[in-house]
Amino acid sequence: MARVGLTRERLVRAGAELADEVGFDQVTVSELARRFDVKVASLYSHVRNSDDLKSGIALLALEELADRGAAALAGRAGKDALTALANVYRDYAREHPGRYSAAQWRLTPEEAAASAGGRHAGMTRAILRGYDLTEPDQTHAVRLLGSVFHGYVSLELAGGFSHSAPDSQESWSRILDALDALLRNWPVAQPPTR
Repeated sequence: MARVGLTRERLVRAGAELADEVGFDQVTVSELARRFDVKVASLYSHVRNSDDLKSGIALLALEELADRGAAALAGRAGKDALTALANVYRDYAREHPGRYSAAQWRLTPEEAAASAGGRHAGMTRAILRGYDLTEPDQTHAVRLLGSVFHGYVSLELAGGFSHSAPDSQESWSRILDALDALLRNWPVAQPPTR
């Protein structure tokens, strides 16, 4: 097979597809070379190593998620916006489980600063403005929402809710209702006790 046409972007996209097929943890430069029927060394002019490839996949996943999130949030506010963004993460994880896992990959500070990660935080903060949260409560709420969305989706993907009633969708809807209620009634911070 000719090596013509191999680029970093093409390798990252192929790595993302591989991640969805076999799991993000199984993605390596060696496995990608087998997919392209080339020697591993021929990929090193495009990616430094498997970690560099995984970082590229993570950046791609964050960008795709941010694009979907922005489209879903357009013209929405309050609970409607909260539900829309939550469903973006859940739907993306179902469609692209390997890429979704990649979005959790630890990036270097430089990669993180240049990534779409800031867009994710910005979208969440935009939702929270509709709930009139100010700092530091807004940051606490960003962390809460991220934890709930990613925690639930990860447990669901692992089959954690498939063996009991009620149905996972019913729980998801109730959790989003509860988050909306919590955000509308955010507790007032109490001074630390000594």
